[in-house]
Amino acid sequence: MTDAHVISFECDATDGAARTGRVRTARGSFATPCFMPVGTRASVRTLTSADLEDLGAEIILGNTYHLMLRPGADLIAEFGGIGGFADWHGHVLTDSGGFQIFSLEPKVTDEGARFRSTYDGSYHHLSPEGSVEVQQKLGSDIQMVLDVCPPLPSPLSVVRAAVDRSAQWAARAKLADAPARSMGSTQAQFGIVQGGIDTALRAESAHRTVEIDFDGYGIGGLSVGESREEMLPALAATTEVLPTDQPRYLMGVGDPVSIVEAVALGVDMFDCVLPTRLARHGTILTSQGRMNLRNARFAADHEPLEPGCGCSTCARWSRAYLRHLLSVSEPTAARLTTIHNVHWLLRLMEQARAAIGAGTYDQFRRSVGAVWS
Repeated sequence: MTDAHVISFECDATDGAARTGRVRTARGSFATPCFMPVGTRASVRTLTSADLEDLGAEIILGNTYHLMLRPGADLIAEFGGIGGFADWHGHVLTDSGGFQIFSLEPKVTDEGARFRSTYDGSYHHLSPEGSVEVQQKLGSDIQMVLDVCPPLPSPLSVVRAAVDRSAQWAARAKLADAPARSMGSTQAQFGIVQGGIDTALRAESAHRTVEIDFDGYGIGGLSVGESREEMLPALAATTEVLPTDQPRYLMGVGDPVSIVEAVALGVDMFDCVLPTRLARHGTILTSQGRMNLRNARFAADHEPLEPGCGCSTCARWSRAYLRHLLSVSEPTAARLTTIHNVHWLLRLMEQARAAIGAGTYDQFRRSVGAVWS
């Protein structure tokens, strides 16, 4: 780590390649490995900042593309950034808009991406420099560089082009952030590794990104169409190159098996809409696997979603009541099931940290895989 880095990773324990510790920032610190609930529009869907505090979340994710369109980065800046706007006192990581290059398929050139707004159809150009500027206004603790995330499977030529363009854009983003950094900005900047499932391209992209020298490193372009069996070797080829004294963030991965397998390879941070999206559709995360609460067998069930769960939903309401709310499309249902699912996934990360500390991580990993595979 160089003196120019504004965050640090302190490792408390290892078990194989799995590690637990804390990422320290100007705001404070957060424990790893960790899961970041996704607050696309400066709010985790159906939850308030108070809910997230009660759940023990230490860091959430915001979406640059959506927030720059509505309500606009300048307005959010007037409130002191996402934290002031949403009255959220924990950490915030903002993505760069790179995932929208994957999901919305805008016109992409070396200069950037030309998006059409999902709100009003207007066109907007986002460059590596522009993404940095927007994220500075959003006031996140960690900003991501703009990258190109190809779908999988893709021809090798497409993946190669994404690696090259992402490296070029990363260097431009670092330069764009330099003036703010020289003025004392404590906003961290993470580079992003691409390369699809090609292990050689993954290693190359990791080396090229590390050479630019970021505060931490995102691993993008996985969980975008490939199987877990294809994903893990590509992930391993990446983590083997990334520095051991800086945080590693696997982007967009949230299913329990992929998380515990990635932690075993040395990943520290995760985000995904999975727990909140599943909750809104009545799918509940439990220690016995997924539970479809809409199933008729729960219509008169007095049990909580998961007996022994410490979340506020399970402390008060039955499966029967929550199923009823879902069946009549009562908005309260989404909030209560989301509270449970987010709590469950945050608790899974606590269990992972405890297992690493106890030296029993492989046993923990296999136990999760036995239920969820």
